[in-house]
Amino acid sequence: MSSANATILEKKYKNLALQISLTDVSYCIKDTLDNRIILADNIAIDNISNPHQIESSLTKIFNETPALQSPFDEITVLHNNNLLTFVPSVLFDENVLSSYLQYNTKVFESDFFTYDAVANYEMNTVYIPYVNINNFLIDYFGSFNYKHSFSVLVKKVLDCSKNIDEPQLYIHIQKDNFQIVAVKNQKLLLFNSFEYKTEQDFIYYILFTAEQLQLNPETVQVKLIGNINTESDLYKIAYKYIRNVSFFYDNYSLRDNLSKYEYLQHFTLIHSCE
Repeated sequence: MSSANATILEKKYKNLALQISLTDVSYCIKDTLDNRIILADNIAIDNISNPHQIESSLTKIFNETPALQSPFDEITVLHNNNLLTFVPSVLFDENVLSSYLQYNTKVFESDFFTYDAVANYEMNTVYIPYVNINNFLIDYFGSFNYKHSFSVLVKKVLDCSKNIDEPQLYIHIQKDNFQIVAVKNQKLLLFNSFEYKTEQDFIYYILFTAEQLQLNPETVQVKLIGNINTESDLYKIAYKYIRNVSFFYDNYSLRDNLSKYEYLQHFTLIHSCE
């Protein structure tokens, strides 16, 4: 249902961004004539233990979601997992991708490795996409582009750090894990992903990371994005222990048909459409 090669009369003027993890599917639809997001949503996936069980869940979601059955001019798929690392271009060799991941994730000879070039920042995201998910989507949509969700996240955070000479922490929150991106004037200081079960886990990892980077919780700017709002226990504990904590609305647009909470929740999806 992708019409990337359509003539001007066949174009639908709608693009789809689809983000898939083992716990949920998120999507947003962009009107390319008005250059705005017209719809964004999130659908939970029933408990599964590995990527090979996800195809039946995707079939059910796609069959029951009319918005995903429309034709689109372009489709971008974001793989959302923790099977990744960032490699500076000067150290990068696309012939040995597996070697970059073997120290921070369990890899197998049968794994497929790929990478995204992070434009303008002289680094690459090396990761393992879920190949069976790609194969499913090829059967369903035909052609599409794919990348890692955190390639989009890190690039946007780096873009937003321009001319800010003090280190900042961006916290991207998901259902059972979160990412910390530490930046300083378009330089990546740290990227790491953590699993959490309680708000105490959450604040411990943030404060520990700040300590390792020699950042003072009384002065460092901490920006929150993702699945969080003012009523969240995660927000309340962050506000208790960090003086300068806020939601990151800098690129929020009233032209989009989204609330500020929806913008935070779908941050990577929205900016993958740029």
